[in-house]
Amino acid sequence: MKKTLFLFALIAFVSNVHSQEKYFTKAGKLGFDATVPKSPENIDAINKAALCVLDTKTGDIQFSCLMKGFEFERALMMEHFNENYAESDKYPKTVFKGVVTNNTSINYSKDGTYSAKVKGQMTMHGETKEVETEGKIISKSGKIQVLANFNLVFADYKIVIPQLVADKLAKTAKISVDCLLEPLKK
Repeated sequence: MKKTLFLFALIAFVSNVHSQEKYFTKAGKLGFDATVPKSPENIDAINKAALCVLDTKTGDIQFSCLMKGFEFERALMMEHFNENYAESDKYPKTVFKGVVTNNTSINYSKDGTYSAKVKGQMTMHGETKEVETEGKIISKSGKIQVLANFNLVFADYKIVIPQLVADKLAKTAKISVDCLLEPLKK
């Protein structure tokens, strides 16, 4: 009888551990690069405080970050980014809500690297646009890493680049995503 109870408890515990569905971070990294080729100056920044939630059962994925969280090499670049381009006081946050469209082909409970296709809506600077990209999902030791790269066209989000700096700033930014997610505690 004791062996049966122990076995039942062990099966219930293992089932619960492997049934973890939601993963989360509040320390995701979003990179931004709008450097013009052959420019002597890099126009890039990183935000190390992006929020990300992934539901492995449904494939639903969400990101959000504060625009003022992007750190530039030079303080003046950060000031111009927040005041003149992103208008961070008026539009403080960027949000992406989407889904991993090939979610059923990813085995989150087995260590490995999986190709992921993501599609959803990104809202930035008061504009919402469809975003679709491919990336990687790495499952390792009970954690999930989400990696992706995509391009963002400033004009799509009504971000105006003044003529004075138009030759120093790319019209398209390269965005990189790197989020290490842990099981969301209930």
